[in-house]
Amino acid sequence: MNSFFLLVAGLIALVIGAEALVRGASKLAGALGVSSLVIGLTVVAFGTSAPEMAVSVSSSLSGQGDIALGNVVGSNIFNLLFILGASALVVPLVVDRKLIRVDIPLMVLASLIAWIFSNGGTINRIEGSLLFISLLIYTAQCIWLGRRSSPELQQEYQEAFPTSKADPGNDPHRHSPRLLTISIQIIFVSLGLVLLVLGANWLVTGATTIARHWGISELVIGLTIVAAGTSLPEVATSLVAAFKGERDIAVGNVVGSNLFNLLGVLGLSAAVAPGGSSVSPEAIYYDIPVMIFTSLIVAIHFRVTSKIQRWHGLLLVSLYVGYTVFLILRSKELV
Repeated sequence: MNSFFLLVAGLIALVIGAEALVRGASKLAGALGVSSLVIGLTVVAFGTSAPEMAVSVSSSLSGQGDIALGNVVGSNIFNLLFILGASALVVPLVVDRKLIRVDIPLMVLASLIAWIFSNGGTINRIEGSLLFISLLIYTAQCIWLGRRSSPELQQEYQEAFPTSKADPGNDPHRHSPRLLTISIQIIFVSLGLVLLVLGANWLVTGATTIARHWGISELVIGLTIVAAGTSLPEVATSLVAAFKGERDIAVGNVVGSNLFNLLGVLGLSAAVAPGGSSVSPEAIYYDIPVMIFTSLIVAIHFRVTSKIQRWHGLLLVSLYVGYTVFLILRSKELV
């Protein structure tokens, strides 16, 4: 019972912490006059992946490499199949051309590179550092492109992820409120980080104990319970964006989060862990290829048509359910 309580408490803390972090960072950036587009491309997409970062880094430092890797791979599969599918069930999705030309191919490439690095049974610290540096380069590109973006796209992000309506620094009568706003948002960001760290620790501890009790491998727990739990912020963000009609943002959040998981979460987890992050044979021969195959299917689909209809969404969700059942059955066979 204690393990189940830790698992649930960890999920709740991760969701609340991610919400506090994203909202606090977004409003803080707005108060400082940072473009709302840059916030949408970086803080929002990466902020919703903060639980994955907290869980995977914590797991790597604890020597639980299977949970760290399973969390990343499982979250990416969950994002592409379940979140895109559920969002499409809300409203048919339309994908921005930049995502099709640049970001989705980068996601596929990053998946292939992660697989190549893992083939030796370990993603070493140098390879992890290279992945993380790639994330920094990608983020710099997002900021650079964001500054050159059209007013229409900036307005789209402003509506989906509201910040301040105007730069408070331009109003001499608002210096004190602006200072108060900055202080409050720093508190929110700090609270969010604390909750993420606590939630990650509780979630990993509870999930590991339950896995051992049920005879299910840590990899499967990472691929399912932990991955779905840490992806709840992405679920909320994409579904809200879909409900509001911001269809390409619903897709952009998934793609941006997947890139952050592969480059940032997996990279940092391997870089900080002594000896790098271990990779099980099951992940190398089954789960990472499933992630790559899923990414390729989505990329090819968007090349053919830039839309995801409702029946496509139902198919994606069904595929995720089938994959989860396969994982559980496979885990029982291996015990």
